[in-house]
Amino acid sequence: MRCSAGLDHDSEQWAERKRVLTAESSSRWAGSITKATHDQWALARRGQLAHIQSLQAGIETITHRLSRPVGEKGTKQAPGGYRSTREWHAKRRRLCVLEDRLQAVRADREAAVVRVVRGGKRLLNTRHHLQEAQLTEEQWRARWQAGRRFLAADGESGKRFGNETIRVTPDGEVSIKLPAPLAHLANASHGRYVLTGRVAFAHRGEQWTDRVAANRAVAYRIHGDTIRGRWYLRRPGRSPLSRPSPWRRPAPAA
Repeated sequence: MRCSAGLDHDSEQWAERKRVLTAESSSRWAGSITKATHDQWALARRGQLAHIQSLQAGIETITHRLSRPVGEKGTKQAPGGYRSTREWHAKRRRLCVLEDRLQAVRADREAAVVRVVRGGKRLLNTRHHLQEAQLTEEQWRARWQAGRRFLAADGESGKRFGNETIRVTPDGEVSIKLPAPLAHLANASHGRYVLTGRVAFAHRGEQWTDRVAANRAVAYRIHGDTIRGRWYLRRPGRSPLSRPSPWRRPAPAA
């Protein structure tokens, strides 16, 4: 829904997306999902702009070198010509390719079209090169599912330990506020599920402890690492407390 809205997205559409998700989960999780999809769209837009700038820089460099005599040496201020006629013709074809790509990407940007792959395009393309990546289809599938699966929740100042959705106590206990359709799986009061493992922030742990003790907002993100066989809890953002904390895989609910 976020990608289809394009540049016409506004607060009303944001609220509508959240209302639709709230009916299937809860207001808290709906807000988290809505923000995550919007952030992914914004990241794709920034990547799209960076790609356009990269193509423009490549076109300018090739155009300049094609305009110089073959074999001309460059200077510190500008590159010279290509070393041979064969290379000149190859770069001329390369220039046409880059110009076509730039035209297509510019058209997408003007139409507010982005292409988002949950799990990442690189991992998606690896599916077609399993032998080169030294992966079996089962191993790739496990990484693909892990890359597309995560939990994230923004913090809330004034709430207990700074986050009502994903709560981490000063002694490392992690609990998750389950949405209404999953409330029957709760193993603690108030619809919460407490994980069996505990976390510890080795990097600036004292600052994190002071923050949660004062009920100041703390955002968390939980994701799995199939290579190490671990789950990680990370505090996202440009923060000195953003390094991840690993813990053992929690046991499944009985």
